[in-house]
Amino acid sequence: MVELNEESLDRYPHQFSGGQKQRIGIARAIALKPALLICDESVSALDVCVQAQILNLLKKLKKQLGLTCLFISHDLSVVSFIADRVCVMKDGSICELAPADRLYAAPEHEYTKYLLASIPRPECHSPSYNPAKP
Repeated sequence: MVELNEESLDRYPHQFSGGQKQRIGIARAIALKPALLICDESVSALDVCVQAQILNLLKKLKKQLGLTCLFISHDLSVVSFIADRVCVMKDGSICELAPADRLYAAPEHEYTKYLLASIPRPECHSPSYNPAKP
């Protein structure tokens, strides 16, 4: 279910990559068929490609197993990909709770606006950028 092959059974922990270790952690977490899966910074230590694989796996498992995932993260771009609803907290208190699409399109709380404005956006059209020149 977590996309590891059978050969993995004979390997030692130090022989797994970070993404494989994360998959093992997910397998252990879903082994008892929980209704709720708490994912605290589940992809923060992984490179972007592996993050995408793990997030896609979590989405698949959510649907396949009917899981509810409480996904805790400081990375709002990751949250936007995985979340149906988003709860923004500041100093231990909830400052905004909304469906993800609404929150990202029209945040109401000033702190949420600040957080969303701080998401890095790549600038492709800098003065030195010329798509016609290789």
